[in-house]
Amino acid sequence: MAARASWKGHLKIGDLVCGVGLYTAISSSDRLSFNIINRKTGHRVERQFVDSETGKPVDREDQVKGYRMDNGDYIVIEGDEIASVMPDSDKVMGVQSFIPLNEIDKLYFDRPYYLAPIEDHDAEALGLIMRSMRDNKVAALAQAVLFRRNRTLLIRAQDDHVIATMLNFDYEVRSAETVFKDIPDIKFDKEMLELAGHIIGTKKGSFNPAEYEDRYEAALTELVKAKIEGREPPKRKPKPEGKVVDLMEALRQSAKIGGKSGSGKPAASASSRRKKAS
Repeated sequence: MAARASWKGHLKIGDLVCGVGLYTAISSSDRLSFNIINRKTGHRVERQFVDSETGKPVDREDQVKGYRMDNGDYIVIEGDEIASVMPDSDKVMGVQSFIPLNEIDKLYFDRPYYLAPIEDHDAEALGLIMRSMRDNKVAALAQAVLFRRNRTLLIRAQDDHVIATMLNFDYEVRSAETVFKDIPDIKFDKEMLELAGHIIGTKKGSFNPAEYEDRYEAALTELVKAKIEGREPPKRKPKPEGKVVDLMEALRQSAKIGGKSGSGKPAASASSRRKKAS
């Protein structure tokens, strides 16, 4: 089945305009999902909103949004009031500027989409823009009204595709100082740094997403399959308890394990290498 666009409009760069569609690049539809059911009857349970004080159900027409103030009271915000401040969508994704590819901190990345032409005649214009961006090693910053909000997107060419990544706003990204301000500046001696570097060297590789399994999802699937087939669900093996060890000793042991050669002999430690060199 052909993918369905989450949004359709026009990409605009100055006087150059082409029709484009946004297609979600991330999906959770293949994940196992559950319904809440009544254990006694086996019927599906429906969610119902109730008054927190009276405990009585609240009809849909009486459900409104409210902002809680410091004193605990609520200001009621009606639906038409919210609608009045929503931005009007003109279905235009306007490019504001072009920036170096790696200029934006990835903390600002939110949700990625594929950006594709709508009609055949749009493909030429979009292809020209992407080819030029690739040659100049730049990405485009664009703004549009998407899903009832003003959004900023980073548009870039990746292989033969165009990726439009929705960006977080500045107020949504927490400063690292709130987490790291109390962590002291630690000094490490040369041997510790050499050992850590050796461990990293033995673990070098490349990213292949197919190699990484969602073990929780796989376990859930196996659990459901076992229940359907009427057999005993698999038991989880207990993990051995971790031992608290000295940092230097942990580095040395890790270097031995990670540095085993094809013959099974562990690689020499950094200190022994220095002795041999001298």
